[in-house]
Amino acid sequence: MKVTEHLKHAKKTLFSMEILPPLKGKSVQSIYDLIDPLMEFKPPFIDVTYHREEYIYKKRAGGYLEKIAIRKRPGTVGICSAIINRYKTDAVPHIICGGFTKEETENALIELNYLGIDNVLVLRGDPIKTETHFTPEEGGHHYAIDLVSQVRQMNNGQFLDEDLKDADPTGFCIGVAGYPEKHFEAPSMSTDLRHLKNKIDAGAEYIVTQMFFDNSKFFAFVDKCREAGITVPIIPGLKPLTTLKQLSLLPKTFHIDLPDDLVSEIEKCNNDGEVKQVGIEWCIQQSKELMARNLPCLHYYTMGNAETIRKIASNVF
Repeated sequence: MKVTEHLKHAKKTLFSMEILPPLKGKSVQSIYDLIDPLMEFKPPFIDVTYHREEYIYKKRAGGYLEKIAIRKRPGTVGICSAIINRYKTDAVPHIICGGFTKEETENALIELNYLGIDNVLVLRGDPIKTETHFTPEEGGHHYAIDLVSQVRQMNNGQFLDEDLKDADPTGFCIGVAGYPEKHFEAPSMSTDLRHLKNKIDAGAEYIVTQMFFDNSKFFAFVDKCREAGITVPIIPGLKPLTTLKQLSLLPKTFHIDLPDDLVSEIEKCNNDGEVKQVGIEWCIQQSKELMARNLPCLHYYTMGNAETIRKIASNVF
């Protein structure tokens, strides 16, 4: 079932989550161990991230450096299939621009379509660690809107091979990302909203937001989206703060602000255990306030931590 259909027919606020593929060398059991404790909250769909190839340099004989491609977390397609098979719930693979040519993207979407996967979350993706800015694959897409357009064309039965006749259309429901505090590369919020509106006009059907810790910023973002003519569902993305290190890491990595009240409480903590408890309580209150607005769904970034998300969900759903 499509994400938009789940949202449309929801009689109460739904619980959904995002998971990371395990590190290379780990089994799918680690995914089951993460998801199993959270299935009591009946997620109608589970997002699975995709992590593109990165590169390392190995020193060889004679002093030469050899550039070697690595994948830290392969397995998105296989994990989606495993989720559908084991839990009978919908899986939402992330599809990114970086690391793919248009043909490789088409082939990946064909495979997902064969598996009966109805949803994709379309993202540009971040630069790899060795890049100062995002660099598309040669023959690939520069922006998420281009990827949205390719998926929509396939939904209309249009493939890259123009000579292909009577092609069966795919039926993907397309999600995109939204940024309540503005994408860090956008010069202004109005510019960011214009780009988001263009993605909706290109075929995107729902929005999942970047994590945020101040609900007022989410509410303001929704209001601005509606004023800009964006009418699709907007799902808030939530993540509890769990370590003292994240106090500086999250703003730096995700370009978000932390509320003064939250920072003050975290600074009083003596260890990560106390930080985690503060983070859980903050996320519970965030969730309850959002749920009071009758939102169709709350989406949690698990980051591989089932216990923390379970404590939050147990107090909210």
